[in-house]
Amino acid sequence: MQRFAFPVVAPIMASLALAACVSTPAPLPTPAPTPGLRPPVVRPAAPTPEQSRPIPGFRMPEIMTAPGLEGVIRVDGPGLLARFGTPRLEVFEGDMRKLQFAAEACVLDIFLYPLAPGADPVATWVEARRFSDGAAVDRAACVAALTIAR
Repeated sequence: MQRFAFPVVAPIMASLALAACVSTPAPLPTPAPTPGLRPPVVRPAAPTPEQSRPIPGFRMPEIMTAPGLEGVIRVDGPGLLARFGTPRLEVFEGDMRKLQFAAEACVLDIFLYPLAPGADPVATWVEARRFSDGAAVDRAACVAALTIAR
């Protein structure tokens, strides 16, 4: 048994010894910046109508059900604007729309999705957090605070 160990181990040891001698190439030096020239600013191109279309294949969104959100869930954008006023932030992504309303008490994010292919989006989900530190707060209490704050 010991006779056969040397022929197997010797080539492995030799290859490890050779591998230790291999060096990595030095990195190429980067050219010094030319005084007075700034690198070009690369801005993403505006999405084309083809890029902003929803992906084929409609997926029904999850609809939140919670006490105190009856006047928000399934309400469309104009209805939410009538209740809360001008949003602090409005984001569109595909067929999703997010409206963010804020006051000293809290920040309310309302997510709107269509309930059928081609339908207008309605509120399906609500998130609420404290304005000061971002900690989660009761959604219904935030809705009430923002409704009263107007």
